[in-house]
Amino acid sequence: MTEQQGSHRFERGTDGPKVILVGVDGSDSSLRAAAYAGGLARRQHALLAVVYVQPVMAAGAALGVPVAETTDEIAEDLVQYIRDATERVKGIFEVRWEFHTFRGDPYNGLVTAADELKADAVVVGASEQAGHRIIGSVAIRLVKAGRWPVTVVP
Repeated sequence: MTEQQGSHRFERGTDGPKVILVGVDGSDSSLRAAAYAGGLARRQHALLAVVYVQPVMAAGAALGVPVAETTDEIAEDLVQYIRDATERVKGIFEVRWEFHTFRGDPYNGLVTAADELKADAVVVGASEQAGHRIIGSVAIRLVKAGRWPVTVVP
C-alpha cells in the first residue's frame, strides 16, 4: 500500500456535525427541541448553539410598550433555564453549549444565526400556532431554504 492510499482511510464517527443550532423561544416545543438537540450534540461531540430570536415590534414600541425589556427578560429566563438543566445532568451528560440572541423575525433570525455560527444542522420545535398550518411555519421555511439539515421536533 502506498502512502497516498493509506491516507484515505475511513474514520468511524468523526465526520458528524460540529455545530448544532437549536431555536428556542420558551414554548414547550422549542424546549423539547433543545433537549433533543442537546442529545445530538452530546453524541456527536458537537457544540450546541442555543439561539433566541428577539422579535422587533416597532408598533408595540410606538405605543410605549417596553418590548426590549420584555424580550431581554425572556432571553435571561431561557439562559437560566438552560444553565439549570445543564447543572442537573453535570457529570452524567456533558454538552458544550453557547447561548446567542439575534434580533428580527424568527425565520430570518435563525437563518442569520445558522450562517454566522456556521451551523451544520438546525433543530426547531413544531409551531404551536394554528395559523402556521395555512401560511407556513418557520420550520417549513427552513426546510425549503435547503441550506442545512433541519429536524423538526413535535
